[in-house]
Amino acid sequence: MPHLPNRRSIRLKGYNYRQEGMYLITICCYNRACLFGNVRDGKMRLNEYGQVAHNEWLKLPDRFNQMEKDVFQIMPNHMHAIVSLSASVGAALAAARNNETNPSVHEQRAGASPAPTESFDDTLGDIVGAYKSLVANACLHLFRCKHSRKGINPSAIPTMGKIWQRNYYEHIIRNTTAYLRKAEYIKNNPANWIRDEFHQLD
Repeated sequence: MPHLPNRRSIRLKGYNYRQEGMYLITICCYNRACLFGNVRDGKMRLNEYGQVAHNEWLKLPDRFNQMEKDVFQIMPNHMHAIVSLSASVGAALAAARNNETNPSVHEQRAGASPAPTESFDDTLGDIVGAYKSLVANACLHLFRCKHSRKGINPSAIPTMGKIWQRNYYEHIIRNTTAYLRKAEYIKNNPANWIRDEFHQLD
């Protein structure tokens, strides 16, 4: 895997990310903190927040019905996934936008990307943005439930902080050989965690 930048997505100039195709995406936790669990004996052990990240990815095609899931893996401080998009995505995006919750709610989420808007013209970005928002909101709700107790001064309750690093990385998968290589990398990510560039003490 190439070195992944922290603050910018690598975009192919002039490429239409609305068109049919397959993409590898990588989304990192803020400051690469291990928020989603840990790897033990070569297997990913999801914590509560990692289970949220896993479940929300599984549900995404219900919001974007032109999206097909493929191989994906939640890791301690990032996630990898291969996404397949069909050519006709306009109707699905419009429906997903219409179903978005009040934007004022999203302003309170823990480090998610902006929810899709009519000015956002990147289909892959719409999907990633919705996913980050859903995971951040669900994790924040879980965090607040765990730390809210009767009789405790609200000011004494810790804050969760940001969930996601700004932006994401994407790679266009152009042929079967590339697909098989990326899919194998994702499947073996937990087993190879100790050598992964994202690895840090978890």
